[in-house]
Amino acid sequence: MKGVILAGGLATRLRPLTWVTNKHLLPIYNKPMIFFPLEAMARAGIKDVLVTSSSDHAEHFETLLKSGEDFGLQLYYAIQKNPKGGISDAISLARDFANNERILVILGDNIFQFDLRDAANRFEKREKGAMIFGMKMPTISSQYGVIEMDKTGKVLSIEEKPDHPKSNIVQTGIYMYDERVFSCIDQLAPSVRGELEVTDLNNTYVAEGTMMCEIIDWWVDAGTSFDELLRANNLVAEKVRKGELS
Repeated sequence: MKGVILAGGLATRLRPLTWVTNKHLLPIYNKPMIFFPLEAMARAGIKDVLVTSSSDHAEHFETLLKSGEDFGLQLYYAIQKNPKGGISDAISLARDFANNERILVILGDNIFQFDLRDAANRFEKREKGAMIFGMKMPTISSQYGVIEMDKTGKVLSIEEKPDHPKSNIVQTGIYMYDERVFSCIDQLAPSVRGELEVTDLNNTYVAEGTMMCEIIDWWVDAGTSFDELLRANNLVAEKVRKGELS
């Protein structure tokens, strides 16, 4: 399975911090944000990883990450020419890179420690389908997609920012897709925002009955607001001090 880390976008919600650099290069306590998904890829046993970014900051990633050998990875880079194209549009940049293999996709602003290796091994054994990762929250913020699943882990629905959530499980930015994902993206239509939405992509697998979900222990979407960026820094700092993170 190949890895894809999405690190593009305009990050308008984090300006002025992102006027001069990409949000995924901002610090989370003792390391750049982008290190977290890279380390997750390495823990999962992924070897080849494509990092997508916008043209104005692509050289920053190459300067920092180089070939990826510090992480035990081989890194490749791709430019998303339209930063407003959406997550599914960014995933489509990996079409040639994936070379008809399955992919693990992680959004570059996802901060978590969960080891994806067992889930990746189980996913590789499945005939077809996709897998998403969710986290249970005591209260559901309006900024999240919400996952409804049965006792077996099969996803019944995914709703983006629902007024009346069907569960307390929010969708994180961690996805595994079979080799058909690019054909699915080709069939998507832009949303009212003009983007190819990842929820629409995921719901194609939900409709097929092949989308599964696994629950992770903790996670922060650090790129959504100043408050979430601060929360990620504080949480990681606490875990580093306790010896739970390096």
